[in-house]
Amino acid sequence: MGYKIKKGILYFLLILLAVTCLLPFLLMVVNSTRSGAEISTSFTFIPSHFLKENWEIMTGYFNLFVGMRNSVLVSVPATLLGAYFSALTAYALAMYKFHGNKVIFGAILVFMMIPGQLSLIGFYQLCTKLHLVNSYIPLILPAVASPGTVFFLRQYILSSLPPSLVEAARIDGAPEIYSFHKIVLPIISPAMATMGIMGFIGNWNSYPLPMIILNKNEKFTLPVMMATLRASLDMVRNQGATYLAVTISVIPILLVFCTFSKYIISSISAGAVKE
Repeated sequence: MGYKIKKGILYFLLILLAVTCLLPFLLMVVNSTRSGAEISTSFTFIPSHFLKENWEIMTGYFNLFVGMRNSVLVSVPATLLGAYFSALTAYALAMYKFHGNKVIFGAILVFMMIPGQLSLIGFYQLCTKLHLVNSYIPLILPAVASPGTVFFLRQYILSSLPPSLVEAARIDGAPEIYSFHKIVLPIISPAMATMGIMGFIGNWNSYPLPMIILNKNEKFTLPVMMATLRASLDMVRNQGATYLAVTISVIPILLVFCTFSKYIISSISAGAVKE
């Protein structure tokens, strides 16, 4: 009987926590249907009838679908390249013993602690000299070198990948790149899915770098386009449209999370190997 009571209390607390986490999202959706005056003067979870007006205001400032397309063109390649090459780097650091291994890993830890905003001016000057301003290349290629992803995947490989699997493949004559693709990737796929979700969210929501690299309206990513609403003089009137734009921009993130979260759960059990 005591066990059932404790279990009921635990479920109640988890449900309460889930509801608390969902309330800000619900408020965002509700505010996307309200006018700026209503948002400024009252607080409610009841939807209003200004959704069409907010849509017209939003589309009057920018083309939502062009912004989403541009964000996809940046986020998807950056996420895929970052996950793949970070996995390669992490595998090399975890499985190969060579001079300078610890030095390289220490440098990765140092770069993890340096805010990316400190290098924006120098990076912009570099892009200017390479004639890469107003191009998506500077937004995609830096994602390949992701210190945080490399650190996370290296630690995951050390804890979940038995060296005997790789050694057995070498004895059978399998090339290193073949072993990486056929043995290592399936085992570390939960970690890659996790970092892929985080990488996609970071690239999708990135604002400072696209803001200084891109200077043509038709190439702006969605966060940069949404900034035109916040920077407008009629901020009170545009509050509802801003909430609507944010609500729509969250949809791709939710789709990516729902798609890849199942791979995280399934791969945890599939990748479990005992020595």
